[in-house]
Amino acid sequence: MRVFLLALLGLTACAPLNVSEVPQRRAPVDAVSALPPMKIFAPTRAEPTQRSNAELARDFLELSFQMESGRVLPALTRFEGPVTVRVTGSNVPDSLHRDLDALIVRLQNEANIDIYRDDTNADASVTIEAISRRALQRAVPQAACFVVPNASSWREFRRNRRSQKLSWSRLETRERVAIFLPVDVSPQEIRDCLHEELAQALGPLNDVYRLPDTVFNDDNFHTVLTGFDMLMLQVTYAPELRSGMTRAEVEARLPRILARLNPRGASRGVAAEIDTPRAWIDAVETALSPSKNRDRRRGAAREALSIAQEQGWTDNRLAFSLFVLARFSLAHESDVALNSYYQAGALYQDNPQTQLQAAHVGLHLAAFSLSAGEAQSAITIVDAHAPVVARAQNAVLLSTLLLIKAEALDFRGQRADARAVRLDALGWARYGFGSEEEVNARAREIATLAPREIGDSSI
Repeated sequence: MRVFLLALLGLTACAPLNVSEVPQRRAPVDAVSALPPMKIFAPTRAEPTQRSNAELARDFLELSFQMESGRVLPALTRFEGPVTVRVTGSNVPDSLHRDLDALIVRLQNEANIDIYRDDTNADASVTIEAISRRALQRAVPQAACFVVPNASSWREFRRNRRSQKLSWSRLETRERVAIFLPVDVSPQEIRDCLHEELAQALGPLNDVYRLPDTVFNDDNFHTVLTGFDMLMLQVTYAPELRSGMTRAEVEARLPRILARLNPRGASRGVAAEIDTPRAWIDAVETALSPSKNRDRRRGAAREALSIAQEQGWTDNRLAFSLFVLARFSLAHESDVALNSYYQAGALYQDNPQTQLQAAHVGLHLAAFSLSAGEAQSAITIVDAHAPVVARAQNAVLLSTLLLIKAEALDFRGQRADARAVRLDALGWARYGFGSEEEVNARAREIATLAPREIGDSSI
């Protein structure tokens, strides 16, 4: 299930300052009179994962034999035979069809899954039903989208939602799965739901915080399927496996499967396994829960960081703890926020697998620099991270970074360059944020960050 995570990740990735404390402007300098056409990402193929096969075997077992709640799954389940996918619902946007078709091609080519579209098949393996966001969240609050087994429609889900029929742990094999996603949100949010929910409809059901390069992680940094994800799906559908196998049976076959599918991983070392305490997960989830008051969430963020430090972590879990704390320290403890962002950024930057996470931190640091009038610093930060974000196909993050760069260029008096960057940013923002109202709101938000005076103390 994909969830909304505040203004922390996902759709509103920048809330860097209490903007009432800095000089403000009403609109971007030399603002465009009309929004440019929507930009879309070209088809891509993910880079292969760099982890060892021993690590990958451990990851596959944790992802496939446990659920997010901690419940153990007794057997492997998957679709046996070709997988058909259909889309239902009213007012389905063209972007959904385009992004779904691109995703299916990737699943065919990168995960070697026999999967194809068949919108006329009422008995399709996977039904993707587009409904209103309001209806979806009335049923499952805080969910952006979700997936259930043994259903083919919203009506069937509602009729059986409290029964064991929809239980993943009682499955013996996957025959029918339904994905429910909102139709009245941005193209990127729909695409992100397609990637995460279709991946879970096909394969692993767990999300693991320690994994840095996957959509199977509730930190929601990755929004499209990675090379690691495609390999996990390819293993799921390896001919050596079948539905009903126990963990021990699967574990015995994984070395040979991974040696065949990922020969480069055979010679790599194995990192020490470090469990993630439930107390840390609970603290993070409390901090990210919009149903809790702000003080409780800030306290939970501090608790998560304390646990991470006590565990002696130096990985992405410590970095994420710092990132969450920074978000909740912005309004009242800006020095704590800035220091936490710097620490998180350094941890992420040191790991080749967490460059996208480093870019999320870079967004906030660029915003801090812009608000302080350090325009060149903001530009340098944006230029360092924008290529990584573009490869990850995150239009929300990319457009926000570019809007910051445009404001920084304006602040330096480089109006023509600023206008060109702003046009590029707004094209991506149309895909990332959707409506013109949302796009313009984001542009206005970023415009408030730069001081009014033309000049730059850093040059």
